[in-house]
Amino acid sequence: MPPLTIAFPVFNPIAISIGPFAIRWYALAYIGGIVIGWIYARAVIRRPQLWGGQSPITLIQLDDFILWVTLGIILGGRTGYVLFYNLDFFMQHPVKIFELWEGGMSFHGGFLGCVVAVVLFARLRHIPILSLGDLTCAGGPIGLFLGRLANFVNGELWGRTTDVPWAVIFPHDPTQLPRHPSELYEATLEGLVLFAILAVLIRLGALKRPGLIIGAFAICYAVMRSFCELFREPDKQLGFLWHGTTMGMLLSVPLFLAGVGFVVVALRRSSLRSP
Repeated sequence: MPPLTIAFPVFNPIAISIGPFAIRWYALAYIGGIVIGWIYARAVIRRPQLWGGQSPITLIQLDDFILWVTLGIILGGRTGYVLFYNLDFFMQHPVKIFELWEGGMSFHGGFLGCVVAVVLFARLRHIPILSLGDLTCAGGPIGLFLGRLANFVNGELWGRTTDVPWAVIFPHDPTQLPRHPSELYEATLEGLVLFAILAVLIRLGALKRPGLIIGAFAICYAVMRSFCELFREPDKQLGFLWHGTTMGMLLSVPLFLAGVGFVVVALRRSSLRSP
């Protein structure tokens, strides 16, 4: 092993195996992110002081929404990966679109899937779309944190080559060169740091201005993802794109602009509980 590297921990990507059935850590990360996010959202709903009064969303409505947002994440994430990252391959092998256990999910596609789920459910149940979106984004970093940890366990989406002391040699990397553990960078920024920022904003009363948490989430994620892309190896089927950018960077541009729009509108509108 070259100097100034750390050994990649030996992980079994399969968490539970019963006969022919196997559950991978990646699947558990999605399940855990949704369940823990749901528990966190219930705690937020139960605190009327955060909303300036009674929450516009009930616990029962949130419980019913979980199935919708789960479908939005999975269908949107997979569709985004197919369209944004590997369209030519899936055009030639359309059956593989449904082989989710082989991996291949896109955050930006999953985010759009969540948007669709939020809008449809809110209209169906006659609840504020922006408030439901705020609540969904508040718990989003939990899933991002667990998902990036699962990427590291799988030894995938590794970083660019480097000589930093914490460089890692990934077992599935054919070059066997020391690389940035970019999955851990993303888990920290997009998960822990983003969750902390949104939690502080909620504590300061952001939920009283519907759309503010959505905007803050979009802005912060776009910036953090673009920063982490500087250390992450681009997908081999895409490589570097316009002026050395990556697909993750380009997809984050409209997300950032949309976030700015949400924040501006939310701050200009009257508070949800204004006198």
